Amino acid sequence: MEENLNQRIAALASDCQLEALGSDLAAAVAEPVVEMSGSRAVIRLELAYPAKRFGRALGKQIRAAVEQLPEVDSATVEVTTKITPHQVQPNMQRLQVVKNIIAVSSAKGGVGKSTVSANLALALAAEGAKVGMLDADIYGPSQPRMLGVKGRPDSEDGTSFEPMMSYSIQSISVGYLIDEEEPMIWRGPMVTKAMQQLLGNTRWKDLDYLIIDMPPGTGDIQLTLSQQVPVAGAVIVTTPQDIATLDARKGLQMFRKVNVPVLGIVENMSMYTCSNCGHQEHIFGSGGGERIATDYGVPLLGSLPLDLKIREHADNGRPTVVADPDGAVAGLYRQIAVRMAAKLSMQATDFTHKMPKIVIKP
Repeated sequence: MEENLNQRIAALASDCQLEALGSDLAAAVAEPVVEMSGSRAVIRLELAYPAKRFGRALGKQIRAAVEQLPEVDSATVEVTTKITPHQVQPNMQRLQVVKNIIAVSSAKGGVGKSTVSANLALALAAEGAKVGMLDADIYGPSQPRMLGVKGRPDSEDGTSFEPMMSYSIQSISVGYLIDEEEPMIWRGPMVTKAMQQLLGNTRWKDLDYLIIDMPPGTGDIQLTLSQQVPVAGAVIVTTPQDIATLDARKGLQMFRKVNVPVLGIVENMSMYTCSNCGHQEHIFGSGGGERIATDYGVPLLGSLPLDLKIREHADNGRPTVVADPDGAVAGLYRQIAVRMAAKLSMQATDFTHKMPKIVIKP
């Protein structure tokens, strides 16, 4: 009888997770551990992705569902997180101080990729993860402005950089090393080398996730970065319009060719709501992100509105997740970040960080 009750409680907890994550991320649902003490239930969940705020909401949902059972008087839900490193491209060495690198790409400029990158990084941090941001757009670095960071990074040994700190995330950008209005007139090989130096010469502090704000396009620079940076997964940002989704498809194919798993699609500027009358309109069309997700068998991680406040927050150096953490749009960013991390948790785990290095001396 008790075993049957435990199974029913576990099923309810799994259903709540599935409802929160979506059916396309069913494999990321954690297996509940249920203990009964009389009519009191204790449900424990260990999630493989950060879930500080999400976990509290999920716990309340599970508790409410379980306490509807006639055999249960009260329920306690304990949600913990354990983030592990995941496999990167074959024959590539993972950074020991960075568990997972996620590339955020659009393959096209002007779709709000940098704004999405900043808010996703901050959303992961809000969920309890240790997060870094690498601004890989050498020609148009925007993360210093968006993250509200000024000044130059410190260098204790003259060769490495200390990451800049902002809103609890670590970041590095060529924008910290030059004046804001100074143009970068560099050829492709110089850009690629600079990016490798920013990544490898920054003294990251034990990150769960490093978000890379990729430069637009699918040319030599992007391809080289995808082949030489140990990336665990990529996210594609697009707007719904056909001209943007065409390039997004190219970006998705590029990552697949270099063996980088695509974690999903983020559809930005999906709908505009008039601030005066409340009328909603799909200015850039509709369904573009969903069509890409369906065609390539990847999740649509979420859709974001075309909202004046998102732009104002980014321009003022306080992205929406920080400026309005309890607002509806910040909630969308957190939901996308959790789904992105949950999708990554479904990838193969990398155990090489636990393996001792064996040195054979003659």
